[in-house]
Amino acid sequence: MNQLKRSLAACAALVVLAGCASAPRPLVAQASPAPEVLLRLDDVGMNHSVNMAIEEVAATKMPFSVSVLFACPWYQEAVEILKKNPQVAVGVHLALNSEWRNYRWGPVLGKGGVPSLVDSVGYFQSSGEGFLASHYDLGEVERELSAQVERALASGLKISYVDAHMGTALATPQLREVTERVAKKYGLGISTYFGEDYFTLWGEPVAAKKSVFLNHLANAKRDTVNLIEVHVAERTPEMEVIYDMNAPAQNAPGAGVVAHRKAELETMLSPELAELIRTGKIRLVTYRTMMERVGTAGMKRPAR
Repeated sequence: MNQLKRSLAACAALVVLAGCASAPRPLVAQASPAPEVLLRLDDVGMNHSVNMAIEEVAATKMPFSVSVLFACPWYQEAVEILKKNPQVAVGVHLALNSEWRNYRWGPVLGKGGVPSLVDSVGYFQSSGEGFLASHYDLGEVERELSAQVERALASGLKISYVDAHMGTALATPQLREVTERVAKKYGLGISTYFGEDYFTLWGEPVAAKKSVFLNHLANAKRDTVNLIEVHVAERTPEMEVIYDMNAPAQNAPGAGVVAHRKAELETMLSPELAELIRTGKIRLVTYRTMMERVGTAGMKRPAR
């Protein structure tokens, strides 16, 4: 009788395993007790101050995603940091804009390679509106975005996804098609194309950032991935003088860009966030996770 029971149990186990092997993998766990949170830290490689902040967040060893500006000269330092932190998923922050006063960058292909994408001195347009109002050539856009991805791949980092700096590379149906073609060509995901619930700390008041962030986590959804966009930087002389030519509210005395980004850094390093992770009240995922789950076949253009 005991032998029969053991045989029946073994058969039942095989049935369960067979069912698991054939079942499709869901994008997120259904009715999960812990919401899944994807932290996407943008503008990595912009300058040394941002890279220093990324290194501090990476030192916590928590998994998160970074969108790297491979059009910026400081991307090389970011690569060195990220190679030491394999828990961080890396994406290309596709750039068609350069928005800081007195600190500008241009295309990887240079002014001569993509002349319709730059101003008179060879820098990207300072605003999304300025870019859209210019006579940009879609073929040049595709070549430049491809060059940024190829620079990222040549760095030796594992690249999981792309997203759009200031949203410009996804700002029109035609630009979305270009970005989608570039992502498909290199087998990369696209941020916001996995059904994520998107939230950003960017416009929140400096003093309220941490409380807003923690409140958002307390009410995070359980039936999809909660994407939170974050911008971090250390308080340094170069960040003290950073001035956003597109967002006057980000330049207020005592609450300028550096204050916003330092507050978001402190939020990422807060003991409250560390405790939520330690106790399993939230589960951190990355775009590498998303690609391993469903790959590019699981992507869908979000409704606008």
